[in-house]
Amino acid sequence: MLKTAFLRYINNFRGFTREVWILAIITFINRAGTMVLPFLSKYLKEDLAFSYREVGWIMVCFGAGSMLGSWIGGKLADKIGFYKVMIFSLMSTGFLLFIFPYITEFYTLCIAWFFVMIIADMFRPAMFVSLGAYAKPENRTRALTLVRLAVNLGFAAGPALGGLIIMNMGYSGLFWVDGATCILAISIFWILVKEKKKTTADAHDAFEMPKRSVYQDKPFWVFLFVSFVTAMIFFQLFTTLPLYHKEMYGLTEFQTGLLMTLNGFLIFLLEMPIVGFFERKQINRLKIVLFGSFCMALGFFSLLINVWAGILVINILFLTFGEMFAFPFSNSFALSRAPRGQEGRYMALYTMSFSLAHIMSSKMGMELIAVFGYQMNWLVMACFGLLAAGCALWVMKMVREET
Repeated sequence: MLKTAFLRYINNFRGFTREVWILAIITFINRAGTMVLPFLSKYLKEDLAFSYREVGWIMVCFGAGSMLGSWIGGKLADKIGFYKVMIFSLMSTGFLLFIFPYITEFYTLCIAWFFVMIIADMFRPAMFVSLGAYAKPENRTRALTLVRLAVNLGFAAGPALGGLIIMNMGYSGLFWVDGATCILAISIFWILVKEKKKTTADAHDAFEMPKRSVYQDKPFWVFLFVSFVTAMIFFQLFTTLPLYHKEMYGLTEFQTGLLMTLNGFLIFLLEMPIVGFFERKQINRLKIVLFGSFCMALGFFSLLINVWAGILVINILFLTFGEMFAFPFSNSFALSRAPRGQEGRYMALYTMSFSLAHIMSSKMGMELIAVFGYQMNWLVMACFGLLAAGCALWVMKMVREET
């Protein structure tokens, strides 16, 4: 019985091309090395002694650079090809990170993070386009899921490694290691993967998309709103929820960490089999995104029951399943929606929606809590989840009318 279950699990990882596996490996190396991010606000506050307001402005510059970089990366991926964009982005970011230990002045840091994030986040839309080129049509959603799995595993390893580096080398060591892993990851890609000049028609749905601008694609813009909202409410997991754990239930950092680990463990164990099952059944991707949004809404509605600490586990379960349903299939839909030659533009806007969600999640959540308290924040986020589900239903209707 266990052997059969294990073989079924392993089968979900079969059928990928060599290039997809290499992309997953370099993504893991890069994300495991991205240990600056979890400690950035701590570094700015404690090591450089900036005020909360100054830290906030630096993080805004960080997010704004990320958004602009995603847009530029998508445009360039269509113009000169994803391969060149990926190599330029990660190699340049690696070398630029080496100079950050020597930048300690507020305005210089704002400008530096803005421009570094422009270059760094050019990588993301180009990487999504590369998956469209290197993955087989029948397992493209699973390929996207494999890379997401590599991201999650990398993020799980990164903070622990980062803590050890800070203890032994100080905060400056984080920038050196992060830069080195960027260069290592893209060097492996450059050596082992050859450029694929042309993306094939099978990156798309069965029907041929009309040659129109992404800015005139109304269903896609409504879909971008769905992606933004689901990401914004999910990111509460990293912004307001840890504070709520401590202030409402007195959880320690270790206990909050265990809840986060539950999220990562379930994704590692279940996401690939779930995606494989839905792919085999050929269930409408938007229907799965809708269900994911609804799960996230239930997660925040559950927090309105604030008399029992066990509700925090139920909240994490709803958010985790919402993430597993919504994010892999929204990735896949965004890529399949793009007409040939415009994949970069579409994936740029898709990744920008996540960058904006990062900025808005913290700002909106903190403001709501400061003025109205935690319960109002959970209610607002739950209602946003229902709104995203309703908009996903609307996109399904528009796409049906097109076909």
